[in-house]
Amino acid sequence: MPDINLKRRRLLGGTLLGVAAANLTLPGLSYANPLSASGKASMAPLKHVDAGVLNIAYYETGPAQGPVVFLLHGYPYDIHSYIDVAEILAKQGCRVIVPHLRGHGSTRFLDAATQRTGQQSAVAVDIIALMDALKIDRAVMAGYDWGARTACIIAALWPERCIGLLSVNGYLIQNIARNALPLPAQAEVGWWYQYYFATERGVAGLTANRKDIARIIWKTNSPTWHFDDATFDRAAASFDNPDYVAIVIHNYRWRLSLAAGDPQYDELEKRLATQPVIAVPTITMDGDSDGVVPATDGKAYASKFSGPRTHRIIKGAGHNLPQEAPQEFSAAVMTLLSNAG
Repeated sequence: MPDINLKRRRLLGGTLLGVAAANLTLPGLSYANPLSASGKASMAPLKHVDAGVLNIAYYETGPAQGPVVFLLHGYPYDIHSYIDVAEILAKQGCRVIVPHLRGHGSTRFLDAATQRTGQQSAVAVDIIALMDALKIDRAVMAGYDWGARTACIIAALWPERCIGLLSVNGYLIQNIARNALPLPAQAEVGWWYQYYFATERGVAGLTANRKDIARIIWKTNSPTWHFDDATFDRAAASFDNPDYVAIVIHNYRWRLSLAAGDPQYDELEKRLATQPVIAVPTITMDGDSDGVVPATDGKAYASKFSGPRTHRIIKGAGHNLPQEAPQEFSAAVMTLLSNAG
C-alpha cells in the first residue's frame, strides 16, 4: 500500500522534535491521581467502529493528519494506562488511537457465535482490522503486556503496516512449546493467576472477584506504584465487559496448551510458532521495579530483531510502564517517529 503518512511525517518531524523536550518534562507531577497530568479524569468520549469480528471501542486524540500511534493495553488494565501518554503525544502532533482490546470496555463481538478466543494472533488481527476500518496504512505500534505482544506480532507479520515498534519487556511472541517448560520457582510465583485460571475454580473466582484479582496483580506487578482507589476503579470498570472472563481464561489456558485456538487463526499461529524476526525499528523497555518480568539488558532476545533496536531500563517503573512513566514512554515513541523515513 502507498505510504500516505510519509509526507506528513516529514513535514511534522521537525516540529515534533522541536517541542519534545518541553512537553516531556513535567516536574513535580504525580501520576497516581485519577486526574492525569493533562487534567483529564477519563479518556472520553469513545468512538466505535465495526472491524473484523468486533465493534471496537477506542479513544482518539490529536490532529487527524498527524503520524499515527496505536497504544495497546495489557491485562488486567485498560486504555487508561495511556491517559497521560496519549495527551503528551497529541500535543506533539500525533494522531493517537487507544483501543479497548477484545473482552474489555465497550468493545463487543458482532456475532454471538464467534469463538471467544484470547490467543495472540486473534488480538493482533483485531488491530489490523481496526487499521483497515479507519483507513490507516501505517502506525507506530506501542504496548506493554498483551499490548506489547500484539505490537510485536504486527511488526513481525505485517511490517509494512508498522512505522516502528515500542515493546515493554522485549520480544513477547508466544512460544507455546517453550511455555511447557518450568520457569525458576521465584519467577513462577509471579504467574500464580495463570495457573489459577487453568482450573474451574479459577473461572469461578475470576467471575466473582475480577476486580479484587486485578488489584492484587497491580500491586504485585508494580510494587513501587502507589495508585489510589479512584485510579484503579477507573480502569476496573472495563472488566465488566460480558466477554471479559471468557477472553482472559482462554488467553492463559491457550498459552499453556490447555485450550484449543480458533481454527481461523491456525495459519497465523504456525507462522508465529517459528518465532519470526522483527525488522522494523524498535525500542524495547523494562521497568527496573517490574514485579513479574525482571528488567534485563535485552541481550537474550537481541537475535529476534534484525533492524535497528535500542533497549532502555526505566528507573522506578513497574509492569504498567506507560502509566507509571508516561514521559519516558512518550519520549520513546517520539524517537521512533523522528527516525522514521
